[in-house]
Amino acid sequence: MFTRRQAMISTAATAILGAAALQTSPQIAQAAAVTDSDIAALPRERVSLVAPPFVHAHEQVAQGGPKLIEFNLPIEEKQVVVDDEGTLMQAMTFNGSIPGPMMVVHEGDYVELTLINPASNALPHNIDFHAATGAMGGGELTLIDPGEQVKLRFKASRAGTFVYHCAPGGPMIPWHVVAGMSGTIMVLPRDGLKDENGAPLRYDKVVYIGENDLYIPRDADGTYKSYETVSDSYADTREVMIGLVPTHVVFNGAKGALTGDNALRAKVGETVLIVHAQANRDTRPHLIGGHGDYVWEEGKFANPPAKNLETWFIRGGSAGSALYTFLQPGLYAYVNHNLIEAIELGAVAHFEVEGEWNDDLMKQVEAPGPIRTN
Repeated sequence: MFTRRQAMISTAATAILGAAALQTSPQIAQAAAVTDSDIAALPRERVSLVAPPFVHAHEQVAQGGPKLIEFNLPIEEKQVVVDDEGTLMQAMTFNGSIPGPMMVVHEGDYVELTLINPASNALPHNIDFHAATGAMGGGELTLIDPGEQVKLRFKASRAGTFVYHCAPGGPMIPWHVVAGMSGTIMVLPRDGLKDENGAPLRYDKVVYIGENDLYIPRDADGTYKSYETVSDSYADTREVMIGLVPTHVVFNGAKGALTGDNALRAKVGETVLIVHAQANRDTRPHLIGGHGDYVWEEGKFANPPAKNLETWFIRGGSAGSALYTFLQPGLYAYVNHNLIEAIELGAVAHFEVEGEWNDDLMKQVEAPGPIRTN
């Protein structure tokens, strides 16, 4: 049964389509010809999601025709530690992680997502897929209260990396996003990634970095405040948010989440696809000591990649990707090259790379010593 709002939308759409019936595009005609029974006949694949920076197993080149890919995505409201000082944030998460897990499908596949809002949560939630077409990216069709679940299906019709996030309406939207509710879906071309000439590109591993700007309230003494529930934190957090000055800018939910013992690992000669998402603010990833061999700054694989970039630009509300083959061993810092945000606020990750050093690429010709006068 239609709600009144849906009926209004339907009436408006009928008027528009009636006036333009003779101009129906082939894409619309093709979409209209696909039925639920056609989609139900597709092979199904159920995928278990994994926590970032890791990504579930997937084929880089699709095997066979389109599939229907099933994902379950529970929502968890919980308290998290966001820095090494023990600062607490009342977070809202997809699947318990910040960022939410990355989903990987191929262009032409159908995504069937079951979104679950457990009764233990306090707030309504939904999901807006930037990869999807229609109904506010799925947001209008997926708004659920605690104790409810909903199932959404959409066709992955465009290849690339795309943000998804919670968008429950009004001022709740930015609050839910900066409290952790964003993630990424990667829609690979069916025949895999290509360079600017159409030659195939492959990766040995993929790492997923979600960058978050956090807004933690302080008390009169400047100490970070903590709250009993996520609802209790809203009013104070909003006051910090609307100042547009984050207290933390972090990778994968916390300062140090991808450094030290949590550093990313690679070997000389390995090609790594780095997927970087920011649902709210612009950012400028840079790999210190490396480069972006091939970079899809805008995240869309139908566009030819840029090459040999030192720093690339990820727009707020988007996800981009960079392909790099490591050529030297050692520690690489991967940073937001607003260095204030990297060093002072936390937007840094480390790659620990194993292998043999190449003196041709870099060599210390003379060790440090006293300044000579001749």
